[in-house]
Amino acid sequence: MSTPDMNRRKWLAGAGVATAVAAASVSRVAMAALPEAVQQTSADTAAPWTPPGVTGAGRPYNPVVTLNGWTLPWRMNNGVKEFHLVAEPVVREMAPGFLVNMWGYNGQSPGPTIEVVEGDRVRIFVTNRLPEHTSIHWHGQRLPNGMDGVAGLNQPAIPAGKTFVYEFEAKRPGTFMYHPHADEMTQMAMGMMGFWVTHPRGRHPLIDEVQRDYCFLLSAYDVEPGSMTPQVNTMLDQNIWTFNSRVFPGITPLVARLGERVRVRVGNLTMTNHPIHIHGIEFEVTGTDGGPVPKTARWPEVTSDIAVGQMRQLDFIADEPGDWAMHCHKSHHTMGAMGHGVPTMIGADHSGLVKKLQRVNPDSLVMGERGMADMGEMEMELPHNTFPMMTGTGPYGPIEMGGMFTTLKVRADQKPGDYSQPAPYVQPPGTQARLVDAAQTPPAARPTAGPAPSTPAAATVRKPATGGGHAH
Repeated sequence: MSTPDMNRRKWLAGAGVATAVAAASVSRVAMAALPEAVQQTSADTAAPWTPPGVTGAGRPYNPVVTLNGWTLPWRMNNGVKEFHLVAEPVVREMAPGFLVNMWGYNGQSPGPTIEVVEGDRVRIFVTNRLPEHTSIHWHGQRLPNGMDGVAGLNQPAIPAGKTFVYEFEAKRPGTFMYHPHADEMTQMAMGMMGFWVTHPRGRHPLIDEVQRDYCFLLSAYDVEPGSMTPQVNTMLDQNIWTFNSRVFPGITPLVARLGERVRVRVGNLTMTNHPIHIHGIEFEVTGTDGGPVPKTARWPEVTSDIAVGQMRQLDFIADEPGDWAMHCHKSHHTMGAMGHGVPTMIGADHSGLVKKLQRVNPDSLVMGERGMADMGEMEMELPHNTFPMMTGTGPYGPIEMGGMFTTLKVRADQKPGDYSQPAPYVQPPGTQARLVDAAQTPPAARPTAGPAPSTPAAATVRKPATGGGHAH
């Protein structure tokens, strides 16, 4: 079996061929006129991007922070903000040691977040380094029809090795995304997607100012154990559920200072809905990809069900200190790759069974006889480059989660603008669930004595009358 590193080199070697094709098909003069195609391969969450020559106080918006991602730099050219996206094969580290062959933009999947201000004129150059044609649809944007990015309907597809340019005005503030509308089943299943945020130019009656602004996309993949490349024809049985193509414990926690107003922007590009649940706070859905939600249409929630193709903007006050879970509430979506083919063995004695099975099939696994928690606690032999079903630990032991799970860390001493991860939260004395001494355990409740239940009267059954009569 080839190692993940060998597969990674072969995968990116294919990208190098496509890069050579692109360079050969665009003249040096044309390439020199393009903005720099900035690349990012680190899976760490990047700090907010500040335009050159602009201080934090001089920036006309509070920037977003993309979980395990980054914001695409732009250059100003005669009053137009210019960006350069490169569609290409990438290798995404979904969790430490777990690498997946994907397609993405500028070195990553998802691609970098595009961040602009309402009224900006934007120009996006898109270079195709994929082995097939592509396009980009600017999901939720108001723009000229010819810029909408549906290959065959609004424009010719972008051939392999070519560069197209899109240009339009960012007309309204909101939460949007971008993705292909060419061979969409393959390209989106391989990870081609990205986030777009348009900030209001000034104070907006329906958009509150926040101190923290996070964004991420929900995506899902079918990566067979021991492999590196997603199965693109899978419709619903994906086994890798991700925030920004990362799985817990590889997903960066969200951090906030106690009392700050926080915004979390979430988009769904999977094949099913995801009820996103945040512990410890209540939020309001303040916006969608259709725009800000009127204040009279908002109500407090702790879970928002985000359907396929939808964007949701969640606002809340981080007013409770602690380490709070944030996750999809579909339990299989907070698990890793081994869930589908593992038989239920609760209550069955299977001592020695696994070793016998693995003599015939080295990848065989069985569920613990007391439940799946056994699988989170024991070290099992897994095929190379396989993400385990349960992983991740906290200060008190295994968290037994994977996939779409992370934490919201709220601290009174977190400095404004500081996104570094604090140490695990230490609960004040008397505020944590604890073991009860046997001598202090109250007796089990018993039913009080009373009269014996009466025997129900025999039921009488009558057949409906015939000949148009009525039953009595």
